[in-house]
Amino acid sequence: MTHRQSKRLGRVGGIGLLLLAAVAWADLPASAVATSAPDQGKPRVEGALLVDVTQVKPGDTFRAGVRFRLDPGWHIYWKNPGDSGLETEVAWDTPGSTVGPLKWPFPDTFRTSDGFITTYGYDDVAILVADVKASEGATAGALTLSAAVEALVCEVHCIPAELMLTRSIPVGPETLRDAETAAVFDAEVAKVPRPLADSGHTVSVALDAPNLTAGQAFTGALTLTGPGGAAVPAVEGDFFIAERIPGVANLGLTAEGPGRFKVKGKAEPDVQATAPRLTGVLRLGTAATGYQYLEVTAPLAPMVAAVGAAGTPAVVKPPSVKDSIAAVKPVGTAAVAAPAQESSVGLGLALVFAFFGGALLNLMPCVFPVLALKAYGFTRMVQQEQGRVAAHAGAYAGGIIATMLLLAGGVLAVRAGGASVGWGFQFQEPLFVAGVCAVLVAFALNLFGVFNVGLDGTALAGKVDQSHGLMHSAGEGVLAVVLATPCSAPLLGTAVGFAFAAGPATVLAVFTALGLGLALPFCLLVLVPGLAKKLPKPGAWMERFKQVLGFALLATTVWLVWVMGGLAGVDGMARLLAFLVAVGLVTWLYGQGQAQDGVRKLATVAVAAGVLVASGLLTLRFEEQGPSAVARTGSTMALAQPWDDAAVQTALAAGQPVFIDFTADWCLTCKFNERTVLSTDEVRDAFIQHRVAFFVADWTRRDARITAKLAEHGRAGVPMYLVLSPGAPDKPEVLSELLTTGLVSDAVKRAAECAPSKLGGSNVLCAAGFPSH
Repeated sequence: MTHRQSKRLGRVGGIGLLLLAAVAWADLPASAVATSAPDQGKPRVEGALLVDVTQVKPGDTFRAGVRFRLDPGWHIYWKNPGDSGLETEVAWDTPGSTVGPLKWPFPDTFRTSDGFITTYGYDDVAILVADVKASEGATAGALTLSAAVEALVCEVHCIPAELMLTRSIPVGPETLRDAETAAVFDAEVAKVPRPLADSGHTVSVALDAPNLTAGQAFTGALTLTGPGGAAVPAVEGDFFIAERIPGVANLGLTAEGPGRFKVKGKAEPDVQATAPRLTGVLRLGTAATGYQYLEVTAPLAPMVAAVGAAGTPAVVKPPSVKDSIAAVKPVGTAAVAAPAQESSVGLGLALVFAFFGGALLNLMPCVFPVLALKAYGFTRMVQQEQGRVAAHAGAYAGGIIATMLLLAGGVLAVRAGGASVGWGFQFQEPLFVAGVCAVLVAFALNLFGVFNVGLDGTALAGKVDQSHGLMHSAGEGVLAVVLATPCSAPLLGTAVGFAFAAGPATVLAVFTALGLGLALPFCLLVLVPGLAKKLPKPGAWMERFKQVLGFALLATTVWLVWVMGGLAGVDGMARLLAFLVAVGLVTWLYGQGQAQDGVRKLATVAVAAGVLVASGLLTLRFEEQGPSAVARTGSTMALAQPWDDAAVQTALAAGQPVFIDFTADWCLTCKFNERTVLSTDEVRDAFIQHRVAFFVADWTRRDARITAKLAEHGRAGVPMYLVLSPGAPDKPEVLSELLTTGLVSDAVKRAAECAPSKLGGSNVLCAAGFPSH
């Protein structure tokens, strides 16, 4: 009998209990039942809020549960969803009362047809129960209980589900139990694994090696003894499911006899945990004999780093306060900045690089929508007097330079506080990304005519209106800087990297030069009259073009929403989109208010402001995700592995050339190089031919190690590409920010020719050291 068959038989008793309770549940209040996960017009899950009392005494404890009823073939997820999915979440709201943790019954195992993906969860009917202690102050009336449920409902595809369930429980002098619901709860709680201490069982784990080695698989044996030394029942099916274990992946047990199990797993390559514990749930027995459910936890072994160049493993110790401070040491300190001091880049050359790097930023896709918007503005004003256009150009340039100086000040302040930063660092903050998205959506709706900012051409003569117009130009300069920071143009990385490793005066000077370069194209339109005259004449086409530019801004917003997905996951993207809907509503309300007068206008603006604040407080709550996975978008990228210094040294010791891609999801230059160069067959063939070890250092979220490595090579932001040769591992070649297939292929070929097996007295390249640009 398969586990699925035994599960169906086991449900017969459960169905009987459900039928007994059906009468009691039939009169559930409408607020306690909801459906969600619509698919082809049909909801795939129904949720109901159940309690096992009909009346509760203040201070007494009762049980509440969320019952999930799923369509055939659909399921939700356990607290560890496995290879895919999201944990089902229940957030309780019980004024004055307290709710204990959810009791998770032993989950089912779901596998794709090819066995590649394994997940854990529940199908058909499932109930998650929690203990509730009624408020001591609930002396009369009723106690309100609410549950906000978020779940991912999956068959082949997955649909997010949100359920809001609420009910009132009468408060009285004594607690009255609901026998039918209590019986159903008892049946579900019986499937919740018990701690070993409560069951009388004992467990021990003996690994085949004395330590876990980072990045390596491990095996061992687990022995389980029953209460008083009694024998342990046999097991069947998917009897063990591991919980999330920091530092350990793919942990599993294989039965070798009653109470004897073989342990298999793999230590993560980048681990902070010093002594991971085996943690999971175990189902003993068979369908014929009945099941027991246990929580199993036992220490594994100390974690050690991978074998280094010296051939001796080192125990991974928890970081001390001193270590933590060193990990985020400012890039201006000697320990990090020393390599940059060896650079031949001086202040004068850094300023030149910054100026032209800022000018080249105008060609980056991050900045194009704002530049096109500004071009529209200059076209509209070109018929005005020259001084007026010059004033707007000056305001635009002033907005850019002022924002650059603010950004430089922020860099200096963060660096003074003992943290390292880099170009584009603010895009590692979900709230900043959300703010930029809101500005872009508001700008786009302004272009669509939802509301008005600044002036039309007939009001330019007014002094106050003229001030507004200049502020509008200055704001566009601010937005240009905000959108430019995720991009790293050629020359820019070298200039900013030099500045970040130098003193405050140099930082301010380089950022000023960078701002001047960014403002250069539109300043030229003013300073060179012939260029301005070549702009097209104003006409009806401008209104259509303005609306087209609105779609360009929305396209940039789509990219930023994707960036948010890397920072805060799918939930973060959903929260951001909800906030942007609120921004759209706010701008519409503001536009309505502009057509009103007096009190009505003030009231409309006040409502708009209230909606904006409330929506921000409700939606802009982002949880940091774990390290993002390496992108696998192309054939070459499939060869990549997460960057780790120990793994790099291991590859070099084995005679392999190394290519390291320092990248981030919010860096468009990085993604352009990845799709047009690194994912090509030519680069893939070169990597395979020369046995290149390919590493990706993902800087989407803060990582002090990557920041320090960038500074070590005189860079402050991504992209950065390093090629290391096993023949000269201490002299990496730093490639240009804009890659070509020939550039990458030639670099890895040079690195391979520098391999130790090819070293010789006539090898001038290796004797001179691997080149560094």
